Parts: sequence; C-alpha cells; structure tokens
Amino acid sequence: MRLLVAAGLLFASGYLFSQAPVERKPPPPPAGAQAPQSVDNVQDVPVAKPQQNGSPQGGFPTIKVETRLVNVPLNVEDANGAPVGGLQRNDFEIFEDGKLQKIDFFERETTTPLSIVLAIDTSESVLTNERLEKEAAKHFVNALLRDQDELDLMEFSDTVRELVPFTNQKKRIEDGLNEIQRGEATAVYDAVYLASQRLSETSGANGRRRVVVMITDGGDTVKGARYTQAVEQAQRTGALVYASIIVPIYADAGRNTAGEHALIQMAEDTGGKYYYVVDPKDLEPAFRHVSDDLRTQYLLGYYAPRRGTDNSFRTIKVRLTNPALQSDQLRYRTGYYADAR
Repeated sequence: MRLLVAAGLLFASGYLFSQAPVERKPPPPPAGAQAPQSVDNVQDVPVAKPQQNGSPQGGFPTIKVETRLVNVPLNVEDANGAPVGGLQRNDFEIFEDGKLQKIDFFERETTTPLSIVLAIDTSESVLTNERLEKEAAKHFVNALLRDQDELDLMEFSDTVRELVPFTNQKKRIEDGLNEIQRGEATAVYDAVYLASQRLSETSGANGRRRVVVMITDGGDTVKGARYTQAVEQAQRTGALVYASIIVPIYADAGRNTAGEHALIQMAEDTGGKYYYVVDPKDLEPAFRHVSDDLRTQYLLGYYAPRRGTDNSFRTIKVRLTNPALQSDQLRYRTGYYADAR
C-alpha cells in the first residue's frame, strides 16, 4: 500500500544516531483496555504557587487552578474546496463539551513548526510503480520541509519499519526512500498507532503541529492494533491524519471499501483529509494538496481547566460567527483526551 506520512514510533536506545531501519511493534490489543497514554499538543501553563503559610496576605486560602493550552489547527474551505483566507479571531467561536471558550491564541496561515511521519505502504497491491512513488515523495519533502520542521520516514507491510528517525535533512530522507522493501501484507492500523506514538515524543512547544501522511489502499490484513486503538492514539497525540487512498480501479464494484471508509473516518475525526489516487501519476498532486492544506491552516488556542483525574474525551466544536460564511466547511479535530500529554 502506499506512502503514509505518519509520525509516532519509539526510538530504540541510541537509535537517533543510527541509519539502520528499526522494526516497531504495537502492544497487543488488550481486551477492554485503553491505548497507552501519550502526548497531546497541549501545554501546561504556570499556575500561582501558594505562599509558605498556604494563604495570601489576608488569611484566605489560595485556590490553585490548573489550565492548559489546547491547540486546534483549522482549515476553512468554500463550497468548491478552495481555502478561505483573511478571517479574524472574532470570526470564530470555539466550544468544549458544548461550553463557549475564550480564544486565547489565533494565527492565520500559521507558520508553526511541523512534525510529520511519512508512512509508505509497501505491499505489492500498492507499490506498483516504485519510481513514480519515490519521486513524488521526494518532491513532497523538498517542497514542504522547512528548517523548523522535522520528518520521520516509515514503511509498512507485514510489519512497520522506521527507515529514518525525525530529521530535517532532506538527503537522509531521500536515502531512506531508496531503502524501501516490498512486502505482502498490510499493517495499516499498526502504522497509524506507531506513527502517532512516535509523534507523541516530539515537543509540543510553539504550537507545533503533528501530522501523519498515509499512502495506502486501506486494507488492513495484519492481526495487530485495532482501528479504535489507532484512532485513539492519533487523538491522544493530536495528530492530523492525511490519507492518500490508492484505488487501482475506482469503479470496481467488487473492491473491499471497508478499509477506505475507516481511513476516511479517521481523517475526518483528526482534522486531516483524504484523497483518492487512481493512477500513480496522481500521487504528486495529492502530496501538493497536503502541502497546501498545511500552509493555509488557521491555529486557534484556548485554555481549558483540568477536572481532577478526568480521563474523558472532550469534544471540540468550532463555528463561524458571520452568517454569510455559514456555507463554508470547517475541518479540525473533534476532541482530545483530558489525561493526554
């Protein structure tokens, strides 16, 4: 299956300085257990510390309120799918669990750093034109990656291998693309899970955005991580999932579409997007769409109070305040886990 930009696998000891590919494995899917905790693009904010006597001058006890900044990358598109620019902070309202929040941070066409995992499905059903696919990936890296960005390269078939750990050195990534090996099966959900896990290790400072870019036909044929585990790990990490879905024969009524629909739902829930790729030559335009999408994002941020040991999933809803813009489409993550880091 194809290229999958995903970031989230654990480094082996000393691997940061190694060029050799490392195989990654998700934990077994325990019945009734949640996926392991990981990092959300959420930052703790300093809180007032009580004086040594436990109360301020006046004798009243100090109330310690912990808050954290929740970052919400957002795309606005018109009815034709074109990005809508020029909006201001007061054009948006943001809600958490139905309650209006104050927008404390706002940026148009955000230039915040990117951490990207590019995951390539190398199963035989996807890797049909290796040269075109590698060239498309190289052009994507060269066009998108800036000095402040970093990219992790993975491949997946029977297993998931990290070919290049996070770097902004384009030559290292190109060398990694030349190490791609074909496989037989397709571990889609393992790849999403491990890419998100790897992304959770990146710094969330300065509003850094975490992105998984996948190129695959969507058919998961390996008994590993489940869909629910994969999407939860992506949501805990705050990763945007972009899926380029390879469809050799788009009009084939007999093809299995379950995996496609799962990827589409995952992209929508995380604030990413999906694209159909019928011909290998369409892969490069799909990469350009991803690059344009990331460059035209708004970034909204609000401080959400902690609620004790709450580990619930908190829903996020954003809407436009101008009635004239109600036909525009908004894309953003649907929520986050309160105990994620």
